[in-house]
Amino acid sequence: MTDQTGRSGSSKGLRTVAHDDLGGFGDGMQVMREGDAVYVGHFGPSGMGTSVLDASDPTSLTLVKQWEAPHGSHTHKVQVADGLLLVNHEQFRGGEPYSAGMAVYDLADPLDPQQIGWFDSTGKGVHRIVWEGGQYAYVSAIPEGFDDRIWVIVDMSDPRTPVEAGRWWWPGQWTGGGETLEVPDGKRYAAHHALVDGDTAYLGYGDAGLVVLDISDRSKPTQVGHLNWEPGGDTHTCLPLPGRDLLVVTDEVVTEGRAGEPHHVRIVNVSDPEAPRVVGICPPPPDEFYDRGLRFGPHNLHENRPGTYRSADLVFCTWFNAGLRVYDLRDAEHPVEVAHWLPDTPDGQAAAQINDVFVGADLDIWVTDRVSGGVYRLEADDDLQALMRERAL
Repeated sequence: MTDQTGRSGSSKGLRTVAHDDLGGFGDGMQVMREGDAVYVGHFGPSGMGTSVLDASDPTSLTLVKQWEAPHGSHTHKVQVADGLLLVNHEQFRGGEPYSAGMAVYDLADPLDPQQIGWFDSTGKGVHRIVWEGGQYAYVSAIPEGFDDRIWVIVDMSDPRTPVEAGRWWWPGQWTGGGETLEVPDGKRYAAHHALVDGDTAYLGYGDAGLVVLDISDRSKPTQVGHLNWEPGGDTHTCLPLPGRDLLVVTDEVVTEGRAGEPHHVRIVNVSDPEAPRVVGICPPPPDEFYDRGLRFGPHNLHENRPGTYRSADLVFCTWFNAGLRVYDLRDAEHPVEVAHWLPDTPDGQAAAQINDVFVGADLDIWVTDRVSGGVYRLEADDDLQALMRERAL
């Protein structure tokens, strides 16, 4: 149980089986496992860019390769499919000079990625990548002529020279084309990333909320629906639940403590894509987490990628200083929390900051801490494993 200082961890249904501080560069962001290899992108303050670990021993991780981010940049996102590793390059905290685009690595040796390609995004670089293999990757980026992040489709037919196939932006963002963006005071309209279901993309657009796009013509994505809400903002992930006409949508908290509005994990009905509507909200962790330091609120979801653990009603969500939360969405209007995990606070931090989650097909669970905690491998207890298997697709 958690002590009065909030430094001790707590868990229900989950336990830690391995941990690595990434060679002392513990600012872990996105994590992804493929076979025995684990890839971690770093937030940026440490200067490290990407780490590769050998996870062949379930109880012990071995750091086998790291490389730094380019000067003035961070490379905090990783995506793996079709024998390739994609890594973003984005200006970090106003750094000059910086690298802007997306690097493509060959994984002939999964523990020794070799760069073979490059996508030049122009502008300030690529923020988030969604790459599940096939012809297209989907990225958010700030190309030249735009005031903030837009959504870009990248043709990966030749991974050595990826090219842009299409783009969509919120009207007004193309300042280079003479547009003027009208945004409420204190708000930011910026693409984060979209998850794709067939020819439909569900795009989180910061304070603009959820945007539903028809991408049947990848060269000309078109908006078919939109939904925003209060309180919240900073819409991040819009996860379609297979076969249910439902999305799980997180609004990323970007303030610390009690600053800013509450942020939620919403369940959105998209049976009519032109008129999405909220039907449920996942129960948040206790309010006491507001006072434990750093960020408290939702962030990333396990995204049901092909080849990973997939479920239409069990959802894994990171909550920064409240750790990892697992929700049962069988009744979409009344979600319930069925498990949680929070580590001991890493030394030198005010609180844990659990950032990303990835769940493998064999039920291994991976999370990162964005400050200094590195990467953790978790295991579900017998009851949660049984539930996960029962609800797996």
